[in-house]
Amino acid sequence: MSDPRRAIARTDAVLAEPRLAEAARELGRDTVKAAVVAAQRRARAGEITPDLVTETAIAALRTRGRPVINATGVVVHTNLGRAPLSASSRRAVLAATGCTDVEFDLESGRRARRGRAAMAALAAAVPDAGAVHVVNNNAAALLLCAIVLAPGREIVISRGELVEIGDGFRIPDLLSCTGARLREVGATNRTSVGDYAAAIGEHTGFILKVHPSNFVMTGFTAQATVSELAGLDVPLVVDIGSGLLRPHPVLPAEPDATSALAAGADLVTASGDKLLGGPQAGLLLGDHDLVERMRRHPAARALRVDKLTLAALEATLRGPTTPVGDALDADPGELLSRANVLAERLREAEVDAIAVGSTAAVGGGGAPGVPLPSAAVSLPERFATPLRTGTIPVVGRIEHGRYLLDLRSVDPADDEDVIRAVLACM
Repeated sequence: MSDPRRAIARTDAVLAEPRLAEAARELGRDTVKAAVVAAQRRARAGEITPDLVTETAIAALRTRGRPVINATGVVVHTNLGRAPLSASSRRAVLAATGCTDVEFDLESGRRARRGRAAMAALAAAVPDAGAVHVVNNNAAALLLCAIVLAPGREIVISRGELVEIGDGFRIPDLLSCTGARLREVGATNRTSVGDYAAAIGEHTGFILKVHPSNFVMTGFTAQATVSELAGLDVPLVVDIGSGLLRPHPVLPAEPDATSALAAGADLVTASGDKLLGGPQAGLLLGDHDLVERMRRHPAARALRVDKLTLAALEATLRGPTTPVGDALDADPGELLSRANVLAERLREAEVDAIAVGSTAAVGGGGAPGVPLPSAAVSLPERFATPLRTGTIPVVGRIEHGRYLLDLRSVDPADDEDVIRAVLACM
């Protein structure tokens, strides 16, 4: 018998396959060739048959960052990249890939403050802030606060706000690594302004109030308000987390930057890629002198954002509504109408699809426990894997043995792609 490995196609023959040739133009020939060689190696080892070399190489290339349709119903889905950028932000990022005036004044021909246009847009969005600054994420903003305001000193924080969020990230660990000491006050479920006041002393750097992410405490609970803590005559840093700059009618209990500053917070930290709907960024808003101290500290250089982030942030702040904003404001009745249209078209193709009411969520640590009435297209559970792994990946959620495509997190412009993706699974 002849050796089956002789059936493995030559590398140049595999690279000539139209799909791989197109991938080479997009990803570079070396990247595609490496995927082909790896697939050939698996065929020689007997892990796959020789006829699967091309498909295996293509599948490996698909594991690189790919656009995904978020049909989970989680508006700000951390595992799917959090906030999708608006069309204007995407155009701004594309423009910023070339040379820009990010740190240059075209009129004077001299160096200018980095990202001044984005900073001006952020300052205009939160006029109560005496100054603003941007770093690469909210954790970096808290890190900078600790480095600047509490080196070798104490940060007073409620035991009920020593939170852990995704991937094992814990607020206490972040703060302690700066050399600051945590002064925990109160109980897990109840902390009063008196608990904070009793802990303040000559070693206090600042008080930190953290918005709990991804959980809600109910029952016999109490917490000190921002206005109460603002009267304690030490710097007050409020981490609102989710990046809501102003109150939102759909999320009345969600903390926002404008309200926190009006209540007396000296500094507010927030994320740019959650409810704000922009790129990953950490926002620092508040007292002019404190923000300037942050901005001028050597650590700020290590935490600064690039020109693409600044471009996307400015466009987010100055442009039209974001996809996150549109999803939050979506009318449940209109969502159900969309679900009915999609389900009917799929049934015409003999797909077991029905429109159902559903409950979506904000996600990303924003508004935990707040349900968002929504609507979904319900499919048999067997669609889950092929939809996730298809040419147009569509990620939904499984409930009661059905695969739901929740439309609150799906841009209406993607409805046709959803239909095509489902039909491709038949």
